[in-house]
Amino acid sequence: MKPRRAKTKTAAPVRATVAPVLSARRRWLFRVGLLLAPLGLLVLMELGLRLAGYGYNPDFFKPQQIDGTNYFVQNETFSFRFFPRQMARSPGPLRFPARKAPGTYRIFILGESAAMGDPAESFAPDRYLEVLLRHKYPGRNFEVINTAVTAINSHVILPIARECATHDGDLWIVYLGNNEMVGPFGAATVFGRKAPPLGYARLVTAVQRLRIGQLFASFGHAFAGRAREQMSWGGMEMFVGNQIPPGSASRERVYDNFQKNLEAIVRAGVHSGATVLLNTVGVNLRDCPPFGSLPGRTLPESGRVKFTEAYTRGVQAEGRQEWAEAETDFEQAARLDSQPADLQYHWARCLLAQSNAPAAREHFQLACDDDALPFRADARINSAIRNLPQRVAGDQVKLCDAAEILAANNPDGLCGDETFFEHVHFDFDARYRLARAWAQEIETRLPPTTNTWLRQSECERQLGLSPWNRSQVIHFMVERMRLPPLSSQANNETRRQRLETRIKSALAPVNPVEVAHIRQDLEQLATQRPDDYFLCENFAVFLELTGDVPAATTQWLRFAKLLPQDPLGYFEAGRLQVRQQKYAEAESLLRRSLAIRPSRTDGWVELGNALALRQDYTAALQCFDTALQQNESDPQIYLRRGKVLARLNQPGTALASYRAAVALAPDNALIHHELGLELITAGQTNAAGPEFKVAAQLGPENVMFRYDYGIWLLQQQVWSDAQREFEAVLHLEPENSRARKNLEWLRARAVSGH
Repeated sequence: MKPRRAKTKTAAPVRATVAPVLSARRRWLFRVGLLLAPLGLLVLMELGLRLAGYGYNPDFFKPQQIDGTNYFVQNETFSFRFFPRQMARSPGPLRFPARKAPGTYRIFILGESAAMGDPAESFAPDRYLEVLLRHKYPGRNFEVINTAVTAINSHVILPIARECATHDGDLWIVYLGNNEMVGPFGAATVFGRKAPPLGYARLVTAVQRLRIGQLFASFGHAFAGRAREQMSWGGMEMFVGNQIPPGSASRERVYDNFQKNLEAIVRAGVHSGATVLLNTVGVNLRDCPPFGSLPGRTLPESGRVKFTEAYTRGVQAEGRQEWAEAETDFEQAARLDSQPADLQYHWARCLLAQSNAPAAREHFQLACDDDALPFRADARINSAIRNLPQRVAGDQVKLCDAAEILAANNPDGLCGDETFFEHVHFDFDARYRLARAWAQEIETRLPPTTNTWLRQSECERQLGLSPWNRSQVIHFMVERMRLPPLSSQANNETRRQRLETRIKSALAPVNPVEVAHIRQDLEQLATQRPDDYFLCENFAVFLELTGDVPAATTQWLRFAKLLPQDPLGYFEAGRLQVRQQKYAEAESLLRRSLAIRPSRTDGWVELGNALALRQDYTAALQCFDTALQQNESDPQIYLRRGKVLARLNQPGTALASYRAAVALAPDNALIHHELGLELITAGQTNAAGPEFKVAAQLGPENVMFRYDYGIWLLQQQVWSDAQREFEAVLHLEPENSRARKNLEWLRARAVSGH
């Protein structure tokens, strides 16, 4: 039997699975599609956001038609890329024709608050420059456009420079360097990330030119919490907690970023065809102690004790004016640690007192360089400025050594309070000297003329710098000197008193005849220069300070007509309308100002005042609440809010607002007095007494405070103390009949024994 053969299955033929082969062209199209799809989505999102009106204009200049002429003006939202909204810095008022007229010499000023002219932009160095050039070359048209802004630095100035490059400038004057450490992306900034790599800073600000970038930035702020957006501008005081030690890595990164930004700014000017006048930066070395002082090295306990002992001995010897002994002690301390800025400053003072100016200058500079709160351009910043022209080929970059020019007139070769109001902002003489140096550089580039340069006094007359305007500027500086960190400087009181003396001396010789003469002169200047909006401002200030409020209002309205995009004219005119009891007009003007700049806290306060005086208390309360959201540390806002709440018959919340004001300003007599009055209204008579007493103690020369305290004492039957208060009132105001009647009653009572 044959074995049966196994049946075998024939396997089905296997077909090979072959992936479709794309042609090279199709592969290329596929890859491009992968790239373009998300890009297209971003483009659609950007277009959608713009059509929906989302975001802000990131440009520095914006076009605007004024009285039928096309101009470029400043843009209020430019700095939103660099600052939280409530702390955003705005350019000063400006306008220039969109089309440059033939024969016009156009000058752009680029810089920070010193170049801007803070605290008085209408008397900035470029304003002196304009007057000098107008007189020297009467047949030539000069446009001086100041793009400087407070608190900015080279990171912010670079995009401004790139816009200026598109506007046909003949000369750029660049004066910057004070804010590199404290401005955006600085090592001690309060505006965001500290000292990042330059690529990061440029990317972040470039992306926010797009609406989609602005959207993502807003998401970032939302995730970070609302605190950053709610911060309000607080001046130099904001930076007190951001001290940085000398020699830190973050400082080095700032120096590197500054050098690269500065070179990019200068090259933008050169490539635009302009001449760039690059300035070193002058600062107050002699009379401005460091704002912060930190050790440069970590010493063992024994070394720290020895340093402290030597430094303390030196300060004590300096106080006794034993200069040589103090110098020896400071030198001994410096062998242990030479970098505390206070040590270098005291050492420099001792050297200067011994007439060793060169050595003193070296140590004053070290005190500036090692300042832990670096609000002044230091030696490294100025070195980068001086060396830059060597790296940019051609003759379009010129160096103006402003630091040396400003110091040259001083016997010790140092800048101090004769040059600066405080640390970096120019006094009037320095403004003229700097403008004169700029003008002489321009002179080399224009046809020769036999006309002479105007003297400083004549420049200031043409600018409208009357004794009243001068005193107001100095008053602004006195108030600034009352705040940290300036107020914490050892010589603050002496410097502040010198400024106050200058106010008195500026106004001492004036009389009605001089007032009339200055007013007539200003009227003639305003007629000659009808488009000079800064002259309108200066005339308005003069008129208000000399008592003609209606005429001052007219000048502010002229200012607003010349600069309809600027909030200042509407604000000032509205504020003065409140004083004239024209509340409806005031409301209209103030709302226009706030529509332009909603972050203007004083605008909300003035609008609240106008509405409260119109008895629209609900709307007034909303204004004061908005003001408080922007600035929670202003006691006056709480005081005004408390008054409105009382009118709305909300005594509990009114008292809470008054007490918040007292907590913020315990030395303010008026707030204590107002709280006392509200306590009386609320039926809390006993609680009102201590408030009236404090008000009378804090304001012993105020008739109202002393009288109301006397009335309260009278009601409490504290006879002798009440009599003392009414006697004080009559001493201050002998014709006060009410106080006299109360005093006669008290004396009669004492005689009768009842």
